[in-house]
Amino acid sequence: MIKDIENIELQFLTLNDYQELKHAMIEAYENMPNSYWSEKHIKALIRKFPEGQVVIKVNNQLAGCALSIIVDYAKYDEHHTYSKITGNYTFNTHTAEGDVLYGIEIFIKSEYRGLRLGRRLYDYRKELCERLNLRGIAFGGRIPNYHKYSDKISPKEYIEQVKRKEINDPVLNFQISNDFHPSKVLKNYLEGDEASNEFAVLLEWDNIYYQKHPTKALSLKKNIRLGLIQWQMRPYNNLEELMQQAEYFIDAVSGYRADFALFPEFFNAPLMAENNHLPESEAIRELSKHTANIVQKFSEFAISYNINIITGSMPEMKDGFLYNRGYLCKRDGTTESYEKLHVTPDEAKIWGMQGGSQLKTFDTDCGKIGILICYDVQFPELCRLLADDGMDILFVPFLSDTQNGYSRVRHCAQSRAIENECYVAIAGSVGNLPNVHNMDIQFAQSMVFTPCDFSFPANGIKAEAVTNTEMILIADVDIDLLRELNQFGSVNNLRDRRKDIFNLKKMPKS
Repeated sequence: MIKDIENIELQFLTLNDYQELKHAMIEAYENMPNSYWSEKHIKALIRKFPEGQVVIKVNNQLAGCALSIIVDYAKYDEHHTYSKITGNYTFNTHTAEGDVLYGIEIFIKSEYRGLRLGRRLYDYRKELCERLNLRGIAFGGRIPNYHKYSDKISPKEYIEQVKRKEINDPVLNFQISNDFHPSKVLKNYLEGDEASNEFAVLLEWDNIYYQKHPTKALSLKKNIRLGLIQWQMRPYNNLEELMQQAEYFIDAVSGYRADFALFPEFFNAPLMAENNHLPESEAIRELSKHTANIVQKFSEFAISYNINIITGSMPEMKDGFLYNRGYLCKRDGTTESYEKLHVTPDEAKIWGMQGGSQLKTFDTDCGKIGILICYDVQFPELCRLLADDGMDILFVPFLSDTQNGYSRVRHCAQSRAIENECYVAIAGSVGNLPNVHNMDIQFAQSMVFTPCDFSFPANGIKAEAVTNTEMILIADVDIDLLRELNQFGSVNNLRDRRKDIFNLKKMPKS
């Protein structure tokens, strides 16, 4: 047949197609009574929602059809019937204010099956759903082979065996292969469907691009620009000089209209030089006295330069204990803190630093982000918990003295991007501080990592700075690409987890 095909065309349904449509439906549903729509029904559908009614033609002959309406899905319980969803076949349930595209008919004539024409109809529905910004697609899928097994297994068991390929149901298999997921069994769905014992499978497809109508003037950005600051460690006479340098970099990345500026871990360590005569544990506690002023200044910069600033990290005293803490200073004026949960053996031994207990995602005008400080990125459980909470971008301020230390951070960070289907940005410091004990040398190459799939760089590296050179790194990331990956990636690291044999959960705070 393929060699005889001259053209295949998708067209909107018109009343001129009615007689051909009627005969095609009678043939497609030969074992069902009253298996075709009357002309008045088709006329009503075309009048109410012309975009939702399409046919596919081969050599100008009708080969298949897809009919649909838009419904306010919340008005119908999950156990609805075909009659109820169509308003007893009046289609009065259709509303332009609805949120779900509901499929009421789809078929391909028998002589045209095997040409993947059904996929074209489903693809059209998905594109229409995205274009109209609807939440998703739903329909009740018939299971016409079920009557052969109804005396042995329940509809639920039938669906499970079809999914495991133990039973061949070409209709249900085709729908599942087109990314529709069975959500429940509908009883008494279509009156007269004896082949399915009047059961149907509620099949749904989620529009990953759907956006609720905003109640505020601002909406979440999807194309996000990251500004990573590869900071040069150098002597500063005082806090004012250090913050002048910080403002210089913020001004630079803001000039490129970046949404985030990421500073490294302990970027303010040069200020410890004035206390080099003290033991290391006392010197870093003196450094912590600057933290509140630095955070206040960063918050002012975030507002005046219209950029979200991740302050890297700084020592901070709380209840008599020393922590490694950083701040997210948002451009709306709010500030939130994050903590290093796993301190290194060196931090504990030399400085007496304690690990924090706060692990959470942060809501921003660019979606949910996570922040892990240096050593924390080497513990995969942390990032997985953040990913489960909806994180799209992980920021990792780090400090490493040698290349092998850097390599641990770099390779673990890239692993987190692959495992959790997210972007990961790391920023570190370079240069030397000969007058600061325990902070004398630095090694860094700041980078932005992506998952490894077709929509991303093959090596998973979006952008990389020059090693051990003071500079800024600008990179754009597209959140919609993550949504596509989550649903249609070559592999699905998050969805394919075997939660039946392992589980990960965050312990409540004591």
